[in-house]
Amino acid sequence: MADDTFERTTPDVADAGPATDAPVADELRADAVSELEAQRDRYLRLAAEYDNYRKRTARETQQARARGQGDLIKGMLDSLDDLDRFAHLDASSTDSKTVIDGVALIEKNLFKALTNAGIETINPVEMPFDPNLHEAVSTIAAESPDEDHMVAQVYQRGYMLNGQLLRPARVVVKQYQ
Repeated sequence: MADDTFERTTPDVADAGPATDAPVADELRADAVSELEAQRDRYLRLAAEYDNYRKRTARETQQARARGQGDLIKGMLDSLDDLDRFAHLDASSTDSKTVIDGVALIEKNLFKALTNAGIETINPVEMPFDPNLHEAVSTIAAESPDEDHMVAQVYQRGYMLNGQLLRPARVVVKQYQ
């Protein structure tokens, strides 16, 4: 009988629970659904904002690149004009000194424009060979051990732009046997 008393005094949880908790559960579900919708809305807005940011930065990068190219070309226009005038000289009335002087002037103006744009030339004659900046195209014999791995001749200058290698200098390297 002790078991019967226990069963009578203990409320049946299965019978009492759903009747009293149903409105609370519905309210919690509604709150969860509204919170989920708010989170989804925030996520979609953030995703759209990021997509707009990505497109805007890509467009601004492209515009900055175009402005930089325009500035470089603007600096080279004077050299192009000089070259145009020089190309249309009358060969019969122009001596070789004028030709050489004209080419030297165009080269000087062109290098000035490139230097203003941040281009640096790599001309490593009698400097130690550096594989990060130089490309060895051949070797020649060095007369002493001190000349080993020194640049003897430059076939083609190298160029850097703001510390970034554009083209390595193509060089002949001395090698001591």
